[in-house]
Amino acid sequence: MLTRVPRSFHPAAFSPAVGKGFISQAGGIGGKQESGRTSVLSRRTLSTSSLARPKALTSPGQKRSVSALAQFGQKHVTKGLGRLTEAVFTKGEGCYVELDDGRRMLDFTSGIGVTNLGHCHPKVSKAAADQCMNLIHGQCSIAFHEPYLRLIEKLIPLMPDPSLDSFFFWNSGSEAIEGAIKMARWYTGRQNIITMQGGYHGRTFGAMAVTRSKTIYSEGCHPLMPGVFPVAFPYWHQHAVPPGTSEEELSKLSLYQLELVLSQQTNPKDVAAILIEPIIGEGGYVPAPTEYLKGLREVCDKHGILLIIDEVQSGFLRTGKFFAVEYTGVRPDIMVIAKGLANGFPLSGIVSRKEITDKLSPGSMGGTYAGNAVACAAGVAVADVMREENVQENVVARSKELFASLAELQKDPEVGPAILDVRGKGLMVAVEFASPTGHSHDPFVDPSAPANLAKRIAKRCQDKGLFILTTSVYEVIRFIPPLNISKEDLAKGTKIFAEAVKEVVQER
Repeated sequence: MLTRVPRSFHPAAFSPAVGKGFISQAGGIGGKQESGRTSVLSRRTLSTSSLARPKALTSPGQKRSVSALAQFGQKHVTKGLGRLTEAVFTKGEGCYVELDDGRRMLDFTSGIGVTNLGHCHPKVSKAAADQCMNLIHGQCSIAFHEPYLRLIEKLIPLMPDPSLDSFFFWNSGSEAIEGAIKMARWYTGRQNIITMQGGYHGRTFGAMAVTRSKTIYSEGCHPLMPGVFPVAFPYWHQHAVPPGTSEEELSKLSLYQLELVLSQQTNPKDVAAILIEPIIGEGGYVPAPTEYLKGLREVCDKHGILLIIDEVQSGFLRTGKFFAVEYTGVRPDIMVIAKGLANGFPLSGIVSRKEITDKLSPGSMGGTYAGNAVACAAGVAVADVMREENVQENVVARSKELFASLAELQKDPEVGPAILDVRGKGLMVAVEFASPTGHSHDPFVDPSAPANLAKRIAKRCQDKGLFILTTSVYEVIRFIPPLNISKEDLAKGTKIFAEAVKEVVQER
């Protein structure tokens, strides 16, 4: 169990103004600068607890008002950003977050697979706070800095293949995907990229082009980066076969579709890379079968194509191994990492072999904040904690309990027929529900099923004190709790989920 972060170890302790604001004379959130004009920032601060925050925790189902601070956010934060709630985070600790409306929520989102060690892990927070007092920004194009190199030192033994020995750190997963594509094109001298139907790789322009999980991510932005060819992922929906179809059969179907793309749409000699998540995230939390990834490796080796493995969400013990591709024994040419790498500090990485990266010209890679010293120091601490606190063993144990709980729910005669599939690895797990609507040629549309099950169940869980997320264009809910979650908190969350499923299914 995580202990409370000592105040002296918390980064906010060094800046009393962090997380504070004040009410301006004009009635908004702001204040007078020395010039007399109203501004959002000021030296005077007043705790946000005064901004319509209840003094006591509210019960899960209790009606809550939106605070003045949240109303300010509604007005000034871009409408392009969606949210589960209109409340404001005030604190995170372990598996829980607190909101300014008084709720204390069990968090099964982990910041979308980021805070793998829970919120504000004391060792990670202390490492970042200590680094803040030593060096915050050591620009990577000027000199090395120690946390950057120490992090590489920690990561090399964890790589899924010893050939992965060359590192570049960036800020986000999207940026790392962009860099991996650039690296592949540079090394091969080829243009085209093959990506997976249902894959998600980010929202920046190049990453958006290879993202094929939902149209919302690229709607209104075409034409996208050229030279991208999607192929079918071995997911039963994509081949209109039953959920129980064997991985071997799914792999054959998908590899055949790849062969057609390489013979009808892009010659292999024009393909720089094949890009795949070993477990597609926004596509529905579907693991790639070993047979399929081995088939991709064979195609890449035959034609001189690079295999890029996107472990942004599936990496760092999320699936029970440090990287999901380890389950298959397949060697990546380039691997992209982020999310759990630094437990909430913005950090991503592109890992390859020197044979590839030595061909890059100095200056072709870079970035103002790339490999930030504070984020790298947090990453070093994350690697230490995962080793020292037996996180892998906890993932394996909690995963068995989670799958057992979901299997029990499937056996329930009242709700079992509404559950199409339970899948995943480790603590990257999904439940897919039946739907009365969908694609006109999908044989698994069930007119008798309740509508919008995933969204409604997630909302009911939130009403009961649990944050949980949907995913994909299908009716899927995903479980991504902290990897060091206790047996008791996992049981609490699965109980809330089961109650929500039963209530919503019975409502029709």
